[in-house]
Amino acid sequence: MREHLGLPCPEAQLCVTELLANVIAHVGEGTPVTVRLAPGRDNGVRVEVTDPDPRAWLVARHPGDDDETGRGLLLLGAVARRWGVWLTAAGKTVWCEVPTDASAMRAAVPSNFAGTPAPADPPH
Repeated sequence: MREHLGLPCPEAQLCVTELLANVIAHVGEGTPVTVRLAPGRDNGVRVEVTDPDPRAWLVARHPGDDDETGRGLLLLGAVARRWGVWLTAAGKTVWCEVPTDASAMRAAVPSNFAGTPAPADPPH
């Protein structure tokens, strides 16, 4: 991710890791995914992970102290300014926006990074 952003962004890296782990755990290993990084609002980074299964819905759990899983969305909520899910006929996109250094982000990521600007929030 550092190569794409031009600066370290551990919050974005954590979000990508957790979202990919969710796809592997709930949709299956080897599932094709698209990971997209783009400029977000307020000089942050927008992270998007798209998979082809709209039925594998995200559910935030409240794990017990001894549970080994179930904390991914809690971590996402703790580090992201905001996050959500965008369903389409082709699958779903889970997105989040995380803060980063504003001046470094403007210099490192052009407005057309990854081909298009970050999409608007999904329809409600």
